[in-house]
Amino acid sequence: MGATASIVRRCGAVRPAAPGTQVAQLPGRKIDLHCHLHTPAVEQLISDHPKRQAAAASEARAVGAASVDINARKFAALAPKLTQVDERLRDMDAMGVDVQVISPSPLQYHYWAEPDLADQLVRLQNEAVASYCARHPERFIGLGAVALQDPLLAARQLDCLIRKGGFKGVEISTLVNGRDIADRFFDPFWKKADELGAVIFIHPWGTTLDTRLADHYLMNTIGQPFETTVCLSKLIFSGALDRFTRVKILAAHGGGYLPLYVGRSNHAYAVRSDAQGCLCRPADYLKRIWFDSLVYEPEQLARLIDQVGVKQIVLGTDYPFDMGHYDPASLLEDFDERTQRLILEENAATLLDLPYVAASQGDAPASRCQE
Repeated sequence: MGATASIVRRCGAVRPAAPGTQVAQLPGRKIDLHCHLHTPAVEQLISDHPKRQAAAASEARAVGAASVDINARKFAALAPKLTQVDERLRDMDAMGVDVQVISPSPLQYHYWAEPDLADQLVRLQNEAVASYCARHPERFIGLGAVALQDPLLAARQLDCLIRKGGFKGVEISTLVNGRDIADRFFDPFWKKADELGAVIFIHPWGTTLDTRLADHYLMNTIGQPFETTVCLSKLIFSGALDRFTRVKILAAHGGGYLPLYVGRSNHAYAVRSDAQGCLCRPADYLKRIWFDSLVYEPEQLARLIDQVGVKQIVLGTDYPFDMGHYDPASLLEDFDERTQRLILEENAATLLDLPYVAASQGDAPASRCQE
């Protein structure tokens, strides 16, 4: 029986709890892999840079005037949660989250920066994440930043973060200065990530649909999942995931729209020669990608489980932004306890290779086509 059939249907929508709200408890340890940290020193360094101002103006056009105003007010209120460890810990305790895997804020990718400046910006962000992890190693694990606009520099930064810094991987966007991250330009970075077996958290910021989505916050609501869908599709169809089989990809926002409509991709692969750049059916690669649980509704999570397998899904809240979901119980309470434990803890332990958690055995991500 599929996961969808196991869900108890309920009337009405579930309203996600705000960060810091006390929510129902679930069994086992809770490891949240989608959490952000803002580094004020980054913005102080680049506030007057012409390229920063140009990028901000472009983002404002894409988001739309109404959303820019709302975002500014909301960001001011969120600043303590994005920067202050004590407030973060209080919110984690209230939500029942034991461990946060912290990644930099996607608002601070700044891929426009030249190499020397980019190296400084990345260092500031990684030092901020490392400081959190050092102060509370039992509560925080780090994903860092890299200057992906310079793939050779990014590869060196990734190597240092993992071999010397104790990081598990890095967060990157779907696009870098107009290039898809599946572009062969980025092969030096992917080669290093593959060599290290690094976790690469793919989290978009912005959308190539530009001002078409500048109403009603559609830039984020529709645009972000759209970008993840395109990104994963290009990584699959280009053969990138055939060349790099050891890298551990984690997709934000439940992987966008791809997992729930992968049948169309499978059909294109079957009937069109120009859609056969990969060795396997597109659906087979979903068994090698991890997805966060940020899909808001238990029925949607059940469908995701049906498509990618329960061992490929991890808890993700998007702390502390308003598009996050801070009530894991409302997503998971109707699933069986084994499913809950996998999503809350064991899958994260497998993904992050955590020595202090007994990860479930078997069902490793497939490296060959499914039969």
